[in-house]
Parts: sequence; C-alpha cells; structure tokens
Amino acid sequence: MNRREELDAALAATRGRIEAAARAAGRGPGEITLVVVTKFFPAEDVRLLAGLGVRDVGENRDQEAGAKAAELADLAGLHWHFVGQLQTNKARSVARYADSVHSLDRVRLVRALGTAAAQAGRELGCFVQVDLAPALGQDPDPGRAGASGEEVLRVAEAVAGQEHLRLRGLMAVAPLGVDPAAAFAELARTAERVRREHPAARELSAGMSADLEQAVAAGATHLRVGSAILGSRPPAR
Repeated sequence: MNRREELDAALAATRGRIEAAARAAGRGPGEITLVVVTKFFPAEDVRLLAGLGVRDVGENRDQEAGAKAAELADLAGLHWHFVGQLQTNKARSVARYADSVHSLDRVRLVRALGTAAAQAGRELGCFVQVDLAPALGQDPDPGRAGASGEEVLRVAEAVAGQEHLRLRGLMAVAPLGVDPAAAFAELARTAERVRREHPAARELSAGMSADLEQAVAAGATHLRVGSAILGSRPPAR
C-alpha cells in the first residue's frame, strides 16, 4: 500500500467514526469540520490529503506551518488552522498564512494578532483556548496553555473588539487523567457563558484522535485529528 492509499484508508475510517458519533448524538456529519493536524509530516502528505478532499489543515509550529503554506500556495481552497501555543512575537508571521487561530488565551496576544492581521489586510477566525483543569478540580498543566474562569470572558471580549479578528468560539484539550466526556461537557458549559455576550461564537474546537466521539457528543464543530490519519509522528526536524 502506497502513502496515498494509506491516507485514503485512514481518512475513510476517521470519517466513519465521525459519522457514527454524529448519528449517536443526533447531529449531522456536515456540522463537523475535520482538521487534519500535519505537524512534523511533510508538505507532500498535505498535498496528498488535499487530493483526497481535505480542505482544513492544522499546524502547531509557526516555522513549519509557514514553510508548508508557502510550498503549497498553488493548492486552491486549503484552510490553514494554527492550533499550537502562540507567542506574541510570532503573531505577525502567523497572520500572513493562517485562516484560523485556535490558541488565543491572553489579551496581550489578542492585541498582537489583531494588529498583525490588520497589517496583513486579512481577517482571522479565532478560538479562545480554555484550560479546563481548574474547573475539573485539577492543577493547571504548566505544559498546556489556556485561559480559565473569568479570563476566558475577558479574552473573548478582546477578540470581539478587534476589527480584523472574528470570534468563532472556544477550543480545549481534555486534561490528562480526566474523562474526556466530563471535560468537554465543562467546555460546553463555558461556551454557553460566552454566548450570552457573543451569540455568534457558536463553534467548539475539541476532540482529537482518541476522544473525538466524546467531543462530538458535547457539540464539537471542529475536530483536530493527527495520528489517526497520518500515523505516529516522525521525530521533530
């Protein structure tokens, strides 16, 4: 089996999981966007995925993402999602190629990205990243980003106040050692609080290869799936 065949089979299996999860939740599969996370995999894999109908690609690292976006600029219709932790000094770079940013967790970063998007003449879709650990009785994970408590609302308000940023909703990763269903239920409750002030922020970026079913059940609109489609990640280059 060549690489294209491998990706085709894995995509079909993942889409099948999403369809089954959507049916079980009384939802339509068309409500859910599959974002294929291609961190550490070559641009050629992204090209193959595009040929198989993938339109949403996620990346975690600015340097790698920018290089891939430039190499694949000839592909029409690709939507680039930046899903990794973002530093303010990378905002200008990310604003040049990303269509959506899933990891806004502090007001200072929002302002930097808003300025960068204005300078690039682009509008970016934005998700506020939520640290679910405190609400679930856990200590915050120092290795993971995210706003918590009232800070989520402050970051959302900051995004909404930026002319070149569009608040799409919230993003979260289920904390280690916590039932993903409970984690995503908490995310859904937080999202309802945000929507009282920002009714258009109706999207949820939640769920990865191991827990996409629980995310769909909780209302996820975007699933960030890597290993289930591309296989085990190669070493960082």
